[in-house]
Order: sequence, then structure tokens, then C-alpha cells
Amino acid sequence: MESTDVLVIGSGIAGLCAAIEAARAGATVAIACAGKTMSGSSFFPGTWGLGLIGPVDKDDEQDLIDTIQTVGGGVADPELVQTFVHGIPQAIDWLEQDLGVELQRPQSAESAQQKQFIPCFDHKTRMWRGLTRKPLEDACTAQIDSLGIRLLPRHELIDLVEDTNGKIVGAVLFNQTDERIVTFTAKATIIAAGGTGGLFERSLTSADVLSSSQAIARSHGASLTNIEFMQMMPGFIEPKRNLVFNEKTWRYVKFDQPVDIADEELDDLLEQRSGYGPFTSRLASRAIDLAIDQAGVEGLALHYDFPREDVPEFVQTFATWLQDEHGIAPSDEMRVAMYAHAANGGIKIDKTAYTGVEGLYACGEATGGMHGADRIGGLSSANGIVFGRIAGASAARAALDAPEADAPVDVALPEHGIATAVAERLTRCLKHTMSTYCMINRTEPGLSEALQELESLQDEATSLHKPHANDSEIAALARLKSQIQLAAEMVKAMRKRTESLGSHYRAN
Repeated sequence: MESTDVLVIGSGIAGLCAAIEAARAGATVAIACAGKTMSGSSFFPGTWGLGLIGPVDKDDEQDLIDTIQTVGGGVADPELVQTFVHGIPQAIDWLEQDLGVELQRPQSAESAQQKQFIPCFDHKTRMWRGLTRKPLEDACTAQIDSLGIRLLPRHELIDLVEDTNGKIVGAVLFNQTDERIVTFTAKATIIAAGGTGGLFERSLTSADVLSSSQAIARSHGASLTNIEFMQMMPGFIEPKRNLVFNEKTWRYVKFDQPVDIADEELDDLLEQRSGYGPFTSRLASRAIDLAIDQAGVEGLALHYDFPREDVPEFVQTFATWLQDEHGIAPSDEMRVAMYAHAANGGIKIDKTAYTGVEGLYACGEATGGMHGADRIGGLSSANGIVFGRIAGASAARAALDAPEADAPVDVALPEHGIATAVAERLTRCLKHTMSTYCMINRTEPGLSEALQELESLQDEATSLHKPHANDSEIAALARLKSQIQLAAEMVKAMRKRTESLGSHYRAN
């Protein structure tokens, strides 16, 4: 059995920042992740990069705090929001000055004031930075090497390990390369394994976002918060799938098929829709998303009609990326459908990233509380950096203060598993259920049916499991059960919130 002071689960922005901060505090650190190192939604290839916003100055901090609460429908945790906003300027300086990450900036002060730089759902321009993959990868790789952080790619979390007092003292991992289960002991564990997008058929997240870690944390005493609030985002179906549709370009869209929107209203709705990326029930422009949703799996046909001159910088950057990286010209016919995108809720933490379960911390999109029913654009990246650093510092402090264990922990590994082909079939059924009933249009009959279908899947998984399984089958059953449990908790939260609020839309 191997050991480390701090074990980080996940290697997106939050996990990397947590690991670097913990190692800098003097802890030995290992990063385990289900995919390759530097993966997850932070490194999703279907977009040019990530926006990162923060307050312009001290006076702007309170405005951003107030705006987060307003946009979030009052369901964000005030203490987390304050901790979050106050930490963003320092986090950006840390990225640039300490880690040496080269961030993009608007071309000029004048350009920075263009309405295209107003974050999604916000009412004004802020400090905007662009975070692209290679500079982040290069900087993090240098830190990992210099700090001696151990990397465990393709090591999936399937359970946490408790001692006799209920403290988390490590994790059970599935080594996908060797197809064997291994146990790591740790004085502190950080979950940073991403959001809930992996529970849907169409998802603008990478395949290694498994959406199981929240249920694993919950099974060991952690709580979940705001998990009914899931961002649904328009994305391309044709000519290429899994690409984010840039929200700033809606004002230049022409539909190539009829939509249930009056012609005299369409231009105003498209202009309003150009102000934000994910669906919201708060604004009249929800009609655009409902039309996309109504078009179904084939998507809504449209094309761009960009002006010949004075194309805003932000729009030009996207159009150039679309043409150069994917061969899609603005005049090409495209089809757009709704995708599951980012979770606004997840594991409940306090301002130190502590979950309330001794030895367990969490950060990034796996958590909730610092966002509300809607999330301002650019704050997901900021969340990963701010609370990633906080989680790393808190976990290192706990690990370095912890007494040495008297004896090795006796870990009883699971023995029951399920045939991997059966698990894959049941996972497809799970994703179909969530995509059918839990995307935009959420109704009481639909959510009730979803819960029944999830309970049936749970029963089927239980009835088909077998003892003395191999490690791949054991991991498949553990993953499936955690995914079903998280999906069921999401559906229950969606049923409980009977009114529409932000990203949560109740048709009835």
C-alpha cells in the first residue's frame, strides 16, 4: 500500500492548483486522475480556451459579490462568495507572476470596454483574462517537476478509505492501464474531479469527467448543495460535434428552418441571447434555447451573417479559431443542439475548502456554494484557481499537523463486480434518462419518470452483480452505482425546486 501526505483526485485547473500549493507548503503530493494528466473540462478541446474574470479594483469587489448573488438567485453561500471574490486578484497574480502563465488580454483599453467583453449574465466589463491550454500546461509541468509531485494518470477514484473514527485516510483507485485496484493512504485527500456533465449523452466535457466523485464523497458523510443548477449550453452537432457555440455571435445568426418565435421579436431576442452562454430561465431569450431543444437530436439549422467591417475582437477570435482549427466557415450551414456543460452545484465546502468530513477537502467544479442558479462567465476558471489554492493549503496544513498513524489501515476491498459490457449498457440507459428528462424542460411527470428509471437501473445493477469479480468488473460496478446515486440526487433536487430559477427551468 502506497502513501502520500496529500492525495489530489483530478488534474484540471483546480486539482493542479491544489497540488502545487500543497507541495509548496511542504507536503508530499500525488495527483490521481481518470484520464491523462491535465485533463477534464479545464482542457476540453471544444473551445479556444477559458475566460477568466475578476474585479477591476477594491471598489469593484463588492459590486461583483452583489452581482453573483443577484445572478445566482440568492442561493449562493455569502461567505463563500466573499472569500471567492476577494481571492481572485491574488490568484491571477499568482498565475502570472509566480507560475509564469501567459494570460491573454484585450488588445487595448478601448477594446476591453466592448460589450463583447462583458461576462455572461453580468452588467459591466471587469478585468478579463484569457487562459489557453499550452501556457497553463507548460507552467504546471514545470511546477510538478520542480516540486516532485507524483502523477497517477488513468487512476480512477472508486472509493474513499475511512479509519475507525470516520476520518478519510486515503482512497481506493482503479489503475486503468494495468486493470487493477490499488489503495493509497493519505493524511488529507482533495476531490477535484469535475462536475456532473458526464451523466448526459451530449456533454461539453471530456470523457474522463465521470461524475461519480460527488456521490462517493456523499456516501462518506459529505453534503451536496445546489446540484439542480446545471448549465445547459448550445453546441455544434454539424459540421462537427462537441464544439461550444460562442454566445457573442448569436446576434449574427440566421435560422435555416422555422422556429416558434415571431419575426418581429427574433432580432431583439437574438441580441439579448448574445449576452450569455448557458441557458437561463430568467430572460425572455430563453425562447432561443427552447427552439433549439425542440429541434431535438438533429439540432437547429443556422448559419452566420457577419458584417464585412468592424467585427468585434472577441467575435473575430472565435470565427478565426472555428475556421483555422475546424475548417468551418461562417457561411456554412451548421446545426446546434443543447449540451450539458458546467455544474453550478456539487460537494458543499466551507471557506477553507473543507467538506465537514475529517481528512476530506474539495475544490473546483466538483463543489458548490460559490455560484448560484446562474453563474457569471469566467468565474468557473477563477473558482478552480482560488479554491484549488485554498484546498491545497488547507490539506497540507492538516496533513503536516497530523500525528503519524500507529498502524497501517486495514482496507477491505470490494469483491462484487459487474460485466463491463453490462455496465456500459446501463450507463447508456442512465445518460439517456438524464438527457430525456433533465436537460432544459423539467416537468413533474418527467422527473418522476426519471427517478423511477434510475431506481430500476439501480435494481438491475444489484441483481446482475457477481461475487469474486476481476478488478475491472469491480471498478465498473462501483462507478455505475456512484453515477446512479448522483443522478438520483440531482433529480430529487430538481423535483424539490418546483419554481424556475436561473439554469433550472420547470415547465410545470
